[in-house]
Amino acid sequence: MSQDALNAQTVADYLSQNPQFFEEHADVFATLSVPHPHQARAISLGERQILTLRGRVKEHEQRLMQLLHNAGGNERINQSLMQWCARMLAEPDARQIPAHIIRSLADQFDLDAIALRLWDLPALADSEFCQDVTPAVRDYAAQLVEPYCGPLKGQEAAGWLASEPASLVILPLRPLHGTQPIGLLVLGSADPDRFTADMGTAFLTLIASLAGAALGRLSAPAPDAA
Repeated sequence: MSQDALNAQTVADYLSQNPQFFEEHADVFATLSVPHPHQARAISLGERQILTLRGRVKEHEQRLMQLLHNAGGNERINQSLMQWCARMLAEPDARQIPAHIIRSLADQFDLDAIALRLWDLPALADSEFCQDVTPAVRDYAAQLVEPYCGPLKGQEAAGWLASEPASLVILPLRPLHGTQPIGLLVLGSADPDRFTADMGTAFLTLIASLAGAALGRLSAPAPDAA
């Protein structure tokens, strides 16, 4: 450490330990000048402190605006989820729920592509939603504890989408009181930044939980299948 740095630290320590210094030497405080943070001139210590406080206030205002913006976005998502859930609850024919899920999600959240595949639901025997489900897909779903978010990495489930996505989400669907998945919900986007590995998944997890609970109504055979 240089002598200048040592002296500076000594002065800083002294002032920290002796806050009465500027009260006892008010003339020093009044005449002391320090560099301006953005201009090539000196300003008083009091003015520099005011600039520092203004900068902090501006930072806090920007953070507050960002929080308000995020809160507004979350509120819109909450409203969309509530409407989506209400429509599922109001559906009298449980066999229409799979089509309702993909149609409503696409409309509510402006998704480029969406696909749904299901299994072990007797009421959906021979349904289009039960096609192209391989043992590998089922194994993948069983191992998927949390939603997959990120780029296309050769996932078999992405082949269910009408077009190849630049980024996608894969959601395992489980019934309300079940541990084994009964399907996969795949959301695709042409935007590589729409779904990323570091994005929050709270709303996606909620979508999966709501969809899985609604699809649980299909665990019993259809009335005309008896």
